Amino acid sequence: MWTEEQQEEASRQPARIIADHGHMQRLITADGECWGKMSGRLRHESLESGVSPAVGDWVAVACKPGEEAIIHHLLPRQSRVSRQAAGPITKEQLIAANVDTLLVVAALNHDFNLRRLERYVLMAWNGGVRPVIVLSKSDLCDDVQTRISQVEGIAPGVEVLAISAIEGQGKEQLDMYLKPGATVALTGSSGSGKSTLVNWMMGREVQITQSVREGDSRGRHTTTHREMFVLPQGGVLIDTPGMRELHLWDEGEDGLSQAFGEIEELASACKFMDCSHTKEEGCAVKEAIENGELEAKRLSNFLKMQKELQYQRRKEEVASRKRTASSKPAKTRKAKHAHRVKDWEQY
Repeated sequence: MWTEEQQEEASRQPARIIADHGHMQRLITADGECWGKMSGRLRHESLESGVSPAVGDWVAVACKPGEEAIIHHLLPRQSRVSRQAAGPITKEQLIAANVDTLLVVAALNHDFNLRRLERYVLMAWNGGVRPVIVLSKSDLCDDVQTRISQVEGIAPGVEVLAISAIEGQGKEQLDMYLKPGATVALTGSSGSGKSTLVNWMMGREVQITQSVREGDSRGRHTTTHREMFVLPQGGVLIDTPGMRELHLWDEGEDGLSQAFGEIEELASACKFMDCSHTKEEGCAVKEAIENGELEAKRLSNFLKMQKELQYQRRKEEVASRKRTASSKPAKTRKAKHAHRVKDWEQY
């Protein structure tokens, strides 16, 4: 005979989070959409670990007709898109989970920025997600091919698509990534045209769009929260709010090596194994810049992001030691209390 708790666990079903509204999540299950919230135990575990459910996560839920679903378990993630949260505290801010392809949207207007694109590509590689760069508003650019070549130069091996939703150009290229079972996320700066792109791919108006300022091509935040859409092509699309700043989050070195593969390859020929690529004699990377094989700005951004990630890791290590130290007094008090109880039991 099963206990009541075992019966409850057996009745739980898989669901996916399609929108996050803070204390409530919108879910999709085999029976359709519903609202859900974390169980007390999962909420406590999330506070302890700092890992909370996000859009794209698969979860195990208990559903009763006419009631909100209770989210009991967060299933392991296959990939993630995340950044360093704003503020002085070292903390990961998860943008989307279980993503196959990250469409990095950049408008071909005054806000076009190669250095920013490098950061988005690194963010994708860091989380185990394939990046694809989408150059939107190609109707506003007089020399699209030059822009494509520039982007290909800072993102070796990454596909670059130039599209125009207004003129209906490039949609068939996007459809290649929207096949059944695929999860695609959109990211980019405010005003890059993400909401227009969502409506274009959906074939109907599901997101509000706003015009950008004419002076600097900067946009306002149209999307205010992360949300998942089921596309007519069969895949699912996660739209995210526009970003003004992108502070990187990383748990290893793989992302930097993938995003700056040509620098890593050149570095293998440096005279010194620990070459910083700044002042050393026999630096193959500096020689490549002098020979015109590598752009100086490319190396500058590599070194900047390398320092940023190293600084983030040092802060996380310090924070981890503080958390460990703060937990020791509590354990000591508990141990002393146990000894006192044991002493009293002797009488």
